[in-house]
Amino acid sequence: MFRKTLALIPMVIAALLGAGPASAQVVEQAQTVPGFADFIAVDGDAVWLTNRGKVEKWGRNGKLAEVPVERPCGAMAIGFGSLWVANCAEGTLLRIDLEEAKVVATIASGIANQKQGELIVATGAGSVWLASKPEGAVARIDPASNAVIASIPVDADTWYVTYGYDALWAVSATQQTLQKIDPKTNTVVARAPLGKMPGFLAAGEGGVWVQEQGEGTLVRADPATGQVTGRIKVGANLKYGDIDTGDGKVWLRTTDDQIFAVIDPASMTVSGRHGKAAGSGAIRFTPKGIWTSAHDVHTISFWPIKGLLEAAKP
Repeated sequence: MFRKTLALIPMVIAALLGAGPASAQVVEQAQTVPGFADFIAVDGDAVWLTNRGKVEKWGRNGKLAEVPVERPCGAMAIGFGSLWVANCAEGTLLRIDLEEAKVVATIASGIANQKQGELIVATGAGSVWLASKPEGAVARIDPASNAVIASIPVDADTWYVTYGYDALWAVSATQQTLQKIDPKTNTVVARAPLGKMPGFLAAGEGGVWVQEQGEGTLVRADPATGQVTGRIKVGANLKYGDIDTGDGKVWLRTTDDQIFAVIDPASMTVSGRHGKAAGSGAIRFTPKGIWTSAHDVHTISFWPIKGLLEAAKP
């Protein structure tokens, strides 16, 4: 999510752009968030956001809490009763108690992409995972001890990780690879080539999905083999958004053309395009609706799932 600044775009109601037969409008419930609201982590009916000098908890009717963090960066994770946030100012991983909204541990993990802050923190297999060295390593953190218990060699400039299908998945931005890591052995067990500027990824809905930001395509990889099995053209590029899965769909935050696109994994087609382009930001699925951020226009938005599904009907 390298950030391009665009002109302020009103976003209270966003029309569905014509990717398919749907022509209905979807109501966007937007809130103004001063600063630079960016990455999102879902906490029940609320979300945590990275912002300048802090992380904030927001509900659908306003801000609920904030915690000072010098430079929060990358996609956060929630697990083990905590919010896990990379702090690019210090190269550390912070553990924030969800109930008390305060830092309870600072872990000297290292951060692979500390300068640009493009990265993902993930949870799975009883651990927290973070790409930790630019030359190629993923740190495995034990939440019981708040300590790094393994450093896994990976391709250089591996920044993005996600957990799913009993494996950790990692993407190298410069080596253009998708790597499958077995948590039982802490080793890379499969590797697949990717296109230009691979970035954020998600595991779910039958595949591992990776943005090829420089190609404008979304890759699907087979969770069993780790190999690419298909691509979907979404736009001229995908610089620089976010991705999530849920409710039988892949949800893709974009920068150009729309706020987000909806991918049907069964047909491998774009089944919906929602909102007017508003620069870069994040996206997260919940069963009740989709959360998006648009830091260039200082908003977060909630899109009720019912309206999105109605709009997708022919």
